[in-house]
Amino acid sequence: MTRRGLAKLAAAGGAALLQKDRPTKAENKYTGALDGLEAKVDLKSFDPVGFTHKLYESAPLSMTFRAQNRSQAESWQKQFRAKLTELVGGFSSARTPLQPETLEVREFPAYRREKFLIESRPGLAVLGYLLTPTNSKPPYRTMVCVPGHGRGVDDIVGIDDHGQDRTSKDGYQHDFAIQVAEHGLAAVAIEPMAFGCRRGSQANKEGLGHSSCQPVAGAALMLGQTMIGWRVYDVMRTIDWIETRKELDAGRVGCMGISGGGTCTLFSAALEPRIRAAMVSGYLNTFRDSVFSLSHCIDNYVPGILNWGEMYDVAALIAPRPLFAESGDKDDIFPVEASRATFARVKKVYDIFNDAEKFQNEIFDGEHSFHGVKGLPFLVEHL
Repeated sequence: MTRRGLAKLAAAGGAALLQKDRPTKAENKYTGALDGLEAKVDLKSFDPVGFTHKLYESAPLSMTFRAQNRSQAESWQKQFRAKLTELVGGFSSARTPLQPETLEVREFPAYRREKFLIESRPGLAVLGYLLTPTNSKPPYRTMVCVPGHGRGVDDIVGIDDHGQDRTSKDGYQHDFAIQVAEHGLAAVAIEPMAFGCRRGSQANKEGLGHSSCQPVAGAALMLGQTMIGWRVYDVMRTIDWIETRKELDAGRVGCMGISGGGTCTLFSAALEPRIRAAMVSGYLNTFRDSVFSLSHCIDNYVPGILNWGEMYDVAALIAPRPLFAESGDKDDIFPVEASRATFARVKKVYDIFNDAEKFQNEIFDGEHSFHGVKGLPFLVEHL
């Protein structure tokens, strides 16, 4: 053996001995400044999530639903809807011209797809797709479709991450706007603010999966407004556009969405009476068990809302209009037991309106995803 070989062998042997004497990561795992002091402190007093849960127990919820009959319920809705409008930042009473423009029209076997844009407010454009079914005739009952977090509206109208058509309903949202058209309804799928083509320059540089939610929603809060309010207003302006289209039945307009699109749908249906039916997928839960307890995007938050009501109170503003809610039993973002409890509370509201059949729900075997097996037929029946 050469000298070089002997030197390598000796070095390797020495390193092995050093490694043997050195503590492993498991033996020397450092978790924080209180290591070894657990007996001297109350660890629970250092848990900020636990602290907020204690605060939740005394949250006022001063306008939570307590009505005992329909008259009281309607009076409550009027008051709480006004408060919720205030909390999300309010809406402009001056509706500026939409400046609609058709960008592209394509024909598919089950539907015709029109790409269009409108101006929600001066200097703020909204991209949308209108899918009209080939298996029914105008005027079409119409669903406003709002995607959740992801690439934006492409995720629900059959466009892959290369801008090409796809034949499989991919992703957790399963191209639900196409499914709407396949069920004989028109779908107006809109790009949510901060996603897709409605992102800032930094998010555009980072790629399709990145959004501008954090800076834009944060800016809204600093201006005394909310991203939820801004997105709801986009839905309102989309309905204004639907009213200009002769092939769409403006008297039978619904709204639906999954995840963040479910957030937008719930608040839109609660605050916009022109929405005649709604489907909320992967969202209807409690603030306490979802956005209050788990890491969520800043676009979910409404300052001060727990002083007045919970998520089930927002849903109660939709009654007695038809509402369908679905949740996966393995959804780790919106825990299923909280969804079950909220579904039960919302059902009681519909009972008071004597319209129990207009609220239905489904807990399906699955994770955080769009399901639609019972929800889409419900919309066809009730819209």
